[in-house]
Amino acid sequence: MRLSPDQRDFARHLRHHQTDAERRLWYYLRGRRLLGQRFRRQHPIGPYFADFVCLQLRLVVELDGGQHNESGGAFHDGVRSDVLAAHGFEVVRFWNDDVLRDTATVVAAIAARLGALTPTLSR
Repeated sequence: MRLSPDQRDFARHLRHHQTDAERRLWYYLRGRRLLGQRFRRQHPIGPYFADFVCLQLRLVVELDGGQHNESGGAFHDGVRSDVLAAHGFEVVRFWNDDVLRDTATVVAAIAARLGALTPTLSR
């Protein structure tokens, strides 16, 4: 999939302006540190940019902040998850606070999900 220059710039902006939770989780996901799986961050899938994605296992990891509790936030998250699922991805979501307060539990949950998935060819 080719990105437009605007999409490429937006993805770069998202990577350079990570939340504290994204920065912390990326430390554990980058460089094949988690079960040897390669993750990308702010990767485009359909009209969205996934916070983190393992393309081989088709797993998207989304981090949600307080705005996801506001009116409509859960609805939009559901639509987003449905679109990602329609593209063949499983979505797991964690609250930013959980990542910051109990990183080990979040990383263990992602590892468990990875371990349960069957590898596929990257698309």
